[in-house]
Amino acid sequence: MSDIELRLTGGIGEGASTRTLVGIAAAALIVALPFLATEYWINAIAVPFLILSLAGLGLNLLTGYAGQISLGAGAFMMVGAYAAFAFQLRLPELPLPLALIAAGIVAGAVGFAFGFPSTRIKGFYLIVSTLAAQFFFEWLFLKFPWFYNGDPSATISLPAGLSVFGIDLNSPHGRYYLTLASVAVLTWLSYNLVRSQPGRNWMAIRDMDTAAAVIGVPILRAKLQAFAVSSFILGIAGALWAFAYLGSASVQSFGLTRSYQILFIIIIGGMGTIRGAYFGAAFVSLLPLALDWLFQRVLGGHVDAGLLQNIQKVIFGVLILWFLIKEPEGLARLLQRQRGDLGNRRLARLKIRRQT
Repeated sequence: MSDIELRLTGGIGEGASTRTLVGIAAAALIVALPFLATEYWINAIAVPFLILSLAGLGLNLLTGYAGQISLGAGAFMMVGAYAAFAFQLRLPELPLPLALIAAGIVAGAVGFAFGFPSTRIKGFYLIVSTLAAQFFFEWLFLKFPWFYNGDPSATISLPAGLSVFGIDLNSPHGRYYLTLASVAVLTWLSYNLVRSQPGRNWMAIRDMDTAAAVIGVPILRAKLQAFAVSSFILGIAGALWAFAYLGSASVQSFGLTRSYQILFIIIIGGMGTIRGAYFGAAFVSLLPLALDWLFQRVLGGHVDAGLLQNIQKVIFGVLILWFLIKEPEGLARLLQRQRGDLGNRRLARLKIRRQT
C-alpha cells in the first residue's frame, strides 16, 4: 500500500471518528440544554424550533419526497390539536402519549381523505384543493362549540395540563423533553421510512409519475400513503404547538400564515431531505430574533416600534428571496456542496504532497 493510500485511509477513519464525536457531543448538548439555558431560551426558542422542525418534516415527506404540493399544513396541525384536546377532555384516563398518537391518527385519516384529489389533479389545482382544507376546518372548529367545549373565547387547553403517567410536564423542562422525545421518535421513523419501499415509491412518483406507473409503482396507494403519513406527523406537531408551546390555542393559531411558514421552512431548508426541515426551521425561527436583537441594539429607542417591526419583515422577506435565487435547493444542499468542496480540497492537498 502506497503512502498516499495510507494517508487517505487514515483521513477517512479520522473523519468518521470526528463525525461520531461531534454527533455524541451534539446529542449530549441537546439533552442537557434545559440545564444550560434560561427559561426564555427554552420557551421562546428551543420548543418552537423543535415543533416547527417536526411540522416541516411532515410536509417535506409529502412535498419534498412525494412531490405533492400542499398548502394545508396548518389545517392538519389544527385537526391534531383539536383531536388531542377532545381525547384528553372526554377520555381523561387516556395517557398523553396515546392521546398524541390518537390525534395524529385522526389527522392522518383527514389527510388521507383530502389526498384523494391528488389521484386526479396535480400542480396548481392540487394546491387549491389542499387550501380548501384550511378554510373548511377553520369554519368547522369555530362553527360548532362542541369542538372547543363551549369556551367563551373559543380556545382550547388541556384540562389537566401536560402530564405523563403522573409526571407533571408543565414546567419549561417538562415541555422541552416532551417535545424533544416526540421529535426524536418521529424523525427516526421518518428516516427509516424514506429508505424503505414506500419512500422509494414516493421519490419515483416525484421524479416522474408516468414512468413510476410503468415500472409497477402503485400510484394511487403511494400518494394516499404520503398524505396520511404527512398529516399524522403534522397532527402531532399541531398538538405540541398548542399545548407544549402556546399552552392554549384557537383556530387563529393555525391559520393560513402557519401553512405558509411551514412551506417556507422546507423550501429554505431543502426539499427531499430530513435535515432540511431542521435547517429551514432554524432559519425561519431564529433569523427574526437575530434581527430584533440587532435593531434593538442599533436603533432601539430611536425608531417607532411598529416601524421597526415592518423593517424587520422587509429584511426577512428580502433575505428569503435572495437565498432562493442564490441557492434554490435549500440550505441542506448548500452545506452538502461546501462539504464536498472541502473534501475535494483535502484530496488535492494529498495529491500535491504525494507529488512532492
